[in-house]
Amino acid sequence: MGMSLEEEISEQKGATYAKTYGEKQRLDGITDSMDVGMATGWGSLLQDEQQLEELARQAVDRALAEGVLLRTSQAPSSSHVVSYAPFTLFPSPVPSALLEQAYAVQADFNLLVDAVSQNAVFLEQTLSSTIKRDSFTARLFDIHKQVLKEGIAQTVFLGLNRSDYMFQCNPDGSAALKQIEINTVSASFGGLASRTPAVHRHVLSVLGKTKEAAKILSNNPSKGLAMGIAKAWELYGSANAQVLLIAQEKERNIFDQRAIENELLARNIHVIRRRFEDVSEKGSLDQDRRLFMDGQEIAVVYFRDGYMPGHYSLQNWEARLLLERSCAVKCPDIATQLAGTKKVQQELSRVGVLESFLPGQPEAVARLRATFAGLYSLDLGEEGDQAITKAIAAPSCFVLKPQREGGGNNLYGEEMVQALERLKDSEERASYILMEKIEPEPFRNCLLRPGSPARVIQCISELGIFGVYVREGKTLVMNKHVGHLLRTKAIEHADGGVAAGVAVLDNPYPV
Repeated sequence: MGMSLEEEISEQKGATYAKTYGEKQRLDGITDSMDVGMATGWGSLLQDEQQLEELARQAVDRALAEGVLLRTSQAPSSSHVVSYAPFTLFPSPVPSALLEQAYAVQADFNLLVDAVSQNAVFLEQTLSSTIKRDSFTARLFDIHKQVLKEGIAQTVFLGLNRSDYMFQCNPDGSAALKQIEINTVSASFGGLASRTPAVHRHVLSVLGKTKEAAKILSNNPSKGLAMGIAKAWELYGSANAQVLLIAQEKERNIFDQRAIENELLARNIHVIRRRFEDVSEKGSLDQDRRLFMDGQEIAVVYFRDGYMPGHYSLQNWEARLLLERSCAVKCPDIATQLAGTKKVQQELSRVGVLESFLPGQPEAVARLRATFAGLYSLDLGEEGDQAITKAIAAPSCFVLKPQREGGGNNLYGEEMVQALERLKDSEERASYILMEKIEPEPFRNCLLRPGSPARVIQCISELGIFGVYVREGKTLVMNKHVGHLLRTKAIEHADGGVAAGVAVLDNPYPV
């Protein structure tokens, strides 16, 4: 293997910092005409339709060659027919200071998520109103309680999360980094994000813009995510144990997952893919609560399923409980999945709450709080009543969010007002939170999708930073950021990511 895991981590950490922030003059000091045009997009290049079509053809061929792939919606269970994952023709502008800020706060978010997951009293108090009305969160919480009662068998904890942000455009024209959410379960697109920089470098090189091509940051989240899984596997301490990836039956995004599997295989760590149904039929625990699948010991369970109500049948809930009761490292364990709920996010924004989780760390608290947008509870009572009144009076300033992952669940504008009118006298409102709507500065780019012509539209972007942490007992043995994901969509789409068919993959162009 050459280097030890620790040396590799340290080397990659240094390399990531150097690539991301190092050569700051190179990133910030280039004042050629391209940078000036970046505020609105790629200027004159976006006006020549013929050139765009030719560039789009070249870009798509390069994306296919690089493995920026999805299975098709017609054949989601088969890799016999695949197409390219949708992406932007050009990289999109991201203020380098905000990119740096997002990277700098990721280790703080890792610490925070881990601390919240260990605080059973906080989780119970925070989610008490939500679980009365949200049956999915309630089922997750029931498993959490059951595992606590029996005693947590797992001693190594692994977090692979992604914190997502948008760039709020302030009245003075400056931009601010504001967190949308943190994904603690099945944080996806690390694999494909590792393959997109080459595509945009190619497009810019075709145009003879080699200096601009060099500004596209290197990015390899799949390697970093695999490093976290490998560390957890190593600490589990059984050389023949495998990693169990819980997959969906119809998985269009399989190549994203394979990128991480392949990184693990390069370290001689074997991954098996199974569904919840398979666990239910062939999974078992021995007297020490070690997990076995088809007779093979499992060190790490990596969930790429199980984050939405539709992913569970009664059989699947039983399988999830079996996995949680085991001493295998779960990514995430049930408490960490609960720590990623919108309700917890809202509660963390209250005065004094961050300080209670990160005592004696005022700098970390300040970094975290600087990224928070306005978040409001809708629990029954005066506070919730005031939030509803505010939102109905100014619907364009707020978003209504249920406790769901996977995109496409939020309500805006008139739809939000109707929902609030319906919910305002009901306990059901406690299963939602209200968030201040972030208003980014739109820019022009060209979105490439299979079967659609290349057309230039007004867009906005969302930046995600991947974080990895590993804890053994009470000792944190790894805490780092491992790369980014930029997703871009047309401004008319309020909600939804790549998997939901709304956003497309992108790369940040630091300005």
